[in-house]
Amino acid sequence: MSHKLQKIDTLYERDFLAWCEDTAAKLKAKDIENLDWENLIEEIETLGRSERRELNSRLTVLLTHILKRMYVNSPENFQGWELTIREQRRKIKELLTDSPSLKPYLEEILAKVYTNALDDVKFEYQETEFPSFLAFNTNINSLLFETYWK
Repeated sequence: MSHKLQKIDTLYERDFLAWCEDTAAKLKAKDIENLDWENLIEEIETLGRSERRELNSRLTVLLTHILKRMYVNSPENFQGWELTIREQRRKIKELLTDSPSLKPYLEEILAKVYTNALDDVKFEYQETEFPSFLAFNTNINSLLFETYWK
Protein backbone atom coordinates (compact mmCIF):
# COMPACT_ATOMS: atom_id res chain seq x y z
CA MET A 1 0.00 0.00 0.00
CA SER A 2 1.50 3.29 -1.08
CA HIS A 3 0.99 6.44 0.95
CA LYS A 4 1.17 9.64 -0.98
CA LEU A 5 2.04 12.77 0.91
CA GLN A 6 -0.43 15.44 0.04
CA LYS A 7 0.89 18.96 -0.14
CA ILE A 8 -1.38 21.33 1.67
CA ASP A 9 -2.58 23.94 -0.79
CA THR A 10 -2.39 27.21 1.12
CA LEU A 11 -2.99 30.79 0.08
CA TYR A 12 0.74 31.39 0.63
CA GLU A 13 1.56 28.81 -2.05
CA ARG A 14 -1.24 29.82 -4.45
CA ASP A 15 -0.98 33.62 -4.37
CA PHE A 16 1.79 35.31 -2.40
CA LEU A 17 0.40 38.83 -2.81
CA ALA A 18 -3.04 37.75 -1.62
CA TRP A 19 -1.35 36.00 1.34
CA CYS A 20 0.50 39.22 2.22
CA GLU A 21 -2.69 41.27 2.08
CA ASP A 22 -4.60 38.69 4.11
CA THR A 23 -1.81 38.50 6.69
CA ALA A 24 -1.64 42.30 6.98
CA ALA A 25 -5.42 42.47 7.47
CA LYS A 26 -5.27 39.80 10.17
CA LEU A 27 -2.42 41.60 11.93
CA LYS A 28 -4.32 44.91 11.83
CA ALA A 29 -7.38 43.17 13.25
CA LYS A 30 -5.16 41.47 15.86
CA ASP A 31 -6.54 38.14 14.62
CA ILE A 32 -3.60 36.12 15.93
CA GLU A 33 -5.62 32.92 16.02
CA ASN A 34 -5.84 32.70 12.23
CA LEU A 35 -2.38 33.84 11.20
CA ASP A 36 -0.19 31.59 9.08
CA TRP A 37 2.58 31.69 11.68
CA GLU A 38 5.00 29.33 9.96
CA ASN A 39 5.13 31.31 6.72
CA LEU A 40 4.97 34.66 8.52
CA ILE A 41 8.04 33.80 10.60
CA GLU A 42 9.86 32.54 7.51
CA GLU A 43 9.10 35.75 5.59
CA ILE A 44 10.26 38.01 8.43
CA GLU A 45 13.51 36.06 8.77
CA THR A 46 13.99 36.28 5.01
CA LEU A 47 13.56 40.06 5.13
CA GLY A 48 16.44 40.35 7.61
CA ARG A 49 18.70 38.16 5.50
CA SER A 50 17.79 40.19 2.44
CA GLU A 51 18.86 43.44 4.12
CA ARG A 52 22.23 41.91 5.05
CA ARG A 53 22.72 40.54 1.52
CA GLU A 54 21.96 43.93 0.01
CA LEU A 55 24.44 45.64 2.33
CA ASN A 56 27.09 43.04 1.50
CA SER A 57 26.52 43.47 -2.23
CA ARG A 58 26.53 47.28 -2.15
CA LEU A 59 29.64 47.35 0.04
CA THR A 60 31.44 45.01 -2.38
CA VAL A 61 30.58 47.26 -5.33
CA LEU A 62 31.62 50.35 -3.35
CA LEU A 63 35.00 48.92 -2.34
CA THR A 64 35.65 47.54 -5.82
CA HIS A 65 35.08 50.95 -7.36
CA ILE A 66 37.09 52.78 -4.70
CA LEU A 67 40.00 50.43 -5.43
CA LYS A 68 39.64 50.98 -9.17
CA ARG A 69 39.51 54.74 -8.74
CA MET A 70 42.54 54.76 -6.43
CA TYR A 71 44.83 52.37 -8.30
CA VAL A 72 43.78 51.89 -11.92
CA ASN A 73 45.22 54.52 -14.22
CA SER A 74 42.27 54.92 -16.55
CA PRO A 75 41.09 58.55 -16.58
CA GLU A 76 38.37 57.81 -19.12
CA ASN A 77 36.69 55.60 -16.48
CA PHE A 78 37.09 57.91 -13.46
CA GLN A 79 33.73 59.64 -13.82
CA GLY A 80 31.81 56.37 -14.20
CA TRP A 81 33.56 54.86 -11.18
CA GLU A 82 32.90 57.99 -9.12
CA LEU A 83 29.20 57.91 -10.08
CA THR A 84 29.02 54.27 -8.99
CA ILE A 85 30.76 55.15 -5.70
CA ARG A 86 28.25 57.96 -5.09
CA GLU A 87 25.26 55.73 -5.85
CA GLN A 88 26.48 52.87 -3.62
CA ARG A 89 27.22 55.31 -0.79
CA ARG A 90 23.74 56.80 -1.13
CA LYS A 91 22.10 53.38 -1.05
CA ILE A 92 24.23 52.20 1.90
CA LYS A 93 23.31 55.37 3.83
CA GLU A 94 19.64 54.66 3.12
CA LEU A 95 20.01 51.08 4.32
CA LEU A 96 21.74 52.20 7.53
CA THR A 97 19.11 54.89 8.12
CA ASP A 98 16.27 52.41 7.62
CA SER A 99 18.00 49.67 9.63
CA PRO A 100 20.59 51.12 12.06
CA SER A 101 21.21 47.63 13.43
CA LEU A 102 23.08 46.90 10.18
CA LYS A 103 26.01 49.11 11.29
CA PRO A 104 27.65 46.42 13.44
CA TYR A 105 27.10 43.94 10.62
CA LEU A 106 28.89 46.28 8.19
CA GLU A 107 31.86 46.43 10.54
CA GLU A 108 31.78 42.65 10.94
CA ILE A 109 31.86 41.90 7.20
CA LEU A 110 34.18 44.69 6.08
CA ALA A 111 37.44 42.68 5.99
CA LYS A 112 35.82 39.79 4.12
CA VAL A 113 34.09 42.09 1.66
CA TYR A 114 37.35 43.96 1.07
CA THR A 115 39.06 40.65 0.27
CA ASN A 116 36.29 39.81 -2.22
CA ALA A 117 36.48 43.27 -3.83
CA LEU A 118 40.26 42.97 -4.02
CA ASP A 119 39.99 39.56 -5.70
CA ASP A 120 37.58 41.05 -8.25
CA VAL A 121 39.78 44.02 -9.21
CA LYS A 122 42.96 41.93 -9.27
CA PHE A 123 41.25 39.57 -11.71
CA GLU A 124 39.91 42.41 -13.85
CA TYR A 125 43.14 44.46 -13.83
CA GLN A 126 45.92 41.90 -13.68
CA GLU A 127 48.61 44.41 -14.63
CA THR A 128 47.74 46.75 -11.75
CA GLU A 129 49.22 46.39 -8.28
CA PHE A 130 46.72 46.60 -5.45
CA PRO A 131 47.47 46.54 -1.72
CA SER A 132 46.60 43.25 -0.06
CA PHE A 133 45.49 45.04 3.12
CA LEU A 134 42.87 47.69 3.79
CA ALA A 135 44.72 50.59 2.22
CA PHE A 136 42.41 53.38 3.33
CA ASN A 137 40.45 54.49 6.36
CA THR A 138 37.51 52.13 6.66
CA ASN A 139 35.44 53.55 9.47
CA ILE A 140 31.84 53.94 8.37
CA ASN A 141 31.97 57.73 8.00
CA SER A 142 35.11 57.57 5.86
CA LEU A 143 33.65 54.85 3.65
CA LEU A 144 30.52 56.88 3.10
CA PHE A 145 32.00 60.35 2.68
CA GLU A 146 35.76 60.45 2.09
CA THR A 147 37.34 61.04 -1.33
CA TYR A 148 40.30 58.67 -1.08
CA TRP A 149 41.88 59.46 -4.44
CA LYS A 150 42.49 63.21 -4.05
